[in-house]
Amino acid sequence: MASPADCLPWLPGRFMVRVRALLFWALVYGYCALCACIELLKLLWSIGRSPGKTFQRVIRENPPACLSDPSLGTHCYVRIKDSGLRFHYVAAGERGKPLMLLLHGFPEFWYSWRHQLREFKSEYRVVALDLRGYGETDAPPQQENYKLDCLITDIKDILESLGYNKCMLIGHDWGGMIAWLVAICYPEMVTKLIVINFPHPSVFTEYILRHPSQLIKSGNYFFFQMPWFPEFIFTVNDFKILKNLFTSRTTGIGRKGCRLTAEDIEAYLYIFSQPGALTGPINHYRNIFSCLPLQHHEVTMPTLLLWGERDAFMEVEMAEITRIYVKNHFRLTILSEASHWLQQDQPDIVNKLIWTFLKEETIKKRE
Repeated sequence: MASPADCLPWLPGRFMVRVRALLFWALVYGYCALCACIELLKLLWSIGRSPGKTFQRVIRENPPACLSDPSLGTHCYVRIKDSGLRFHYVAAGERGKPLMLLLHGFPEFWYSWRHQLREFKSEYRVVALDLRGYGETDAPPQQENYKLDCLITDIKDILESLGYNKCMLIGHDWGGMIAWLVAICYPEMVTKLIVINFPHPSVFTEYILRHPSQLIKSGNYFFFQMPWFPEFIFTVNDFKILKNLFTSRTTGIGRKGCRLTAEDIEAYLYIFSQPGALTGPINHYRNIFSCLPLQHHEVTMPTLLLWGERDAFMEVEMAEITRIYVKNHFRLTILSEASHWLQQDQPDIVNKLIWTFLKEETIKKRE
């Protein structure tokens, strides 16, 4: 039987773990409440200025023509046996070619990869996925169906359902988070990893707790912990927040970038204005604080990290720190004039950097 003395070191350790957990969740829900209050004040201000416009919404029954552009590829569906979910994706390039799998961020969908679908189909089977809960992909109603392990398993199952055992994986924003985790959990399935404007998940969780400026920029992670209110706020003024994310001076694509056309904006509005279309995407964030930090960290395949320095949501310092978690060839390229929406903002440069990275690896293997 252990003596009381043997237990004494264990008690403070367990106590400190509980204290840290308590402080962590106090931070999460305290900041959540603060963000909600700020959004509520904005809503009241909007109602005071123009009550009719605040609650005005355009009914969008038909998708814009750009979503059925044949040059982007073919619309396809795959049903996963274990989960029973049907996933929508757009595929370009011949079957049998190496697979390039593209994972979008928030608030995006497969269409955010339109420039890459056209560019890489000559040498790859390019698949731009609608993630679980997005667009035409099934959206399970329960919040627990959006835990990170479910999202990671989705990618593995989709890869196998498409008839592949490995791919070149590219992710942007939240899709970048998922791409990192797939690379960590299933390294044998990822030959090369490319992430756009999202650091290694461990870097993100450590950095955000030590840098208040990043905590503020990541306010949506905390605001999204609330039920239903975030979805409602997005619909105010006919989805003004959604439009501003891509077009405003602070968060949108700059004057030197490839700005979204009116039809591109309408494509986003069409997708996210459908009944219940925002709940699935926001549910992705409602489980994040219970899933991090990670138990495993190392990335073992060649990795390219692309970063727009004008990112309004992610501080560029996290990009360089990411290097320590990649135990293989790592390349970081920071584009000084680019925004968070990098693959849409600077598509020609991004595509060129991806080609260079892929060809470098091919040359090294031959040598």
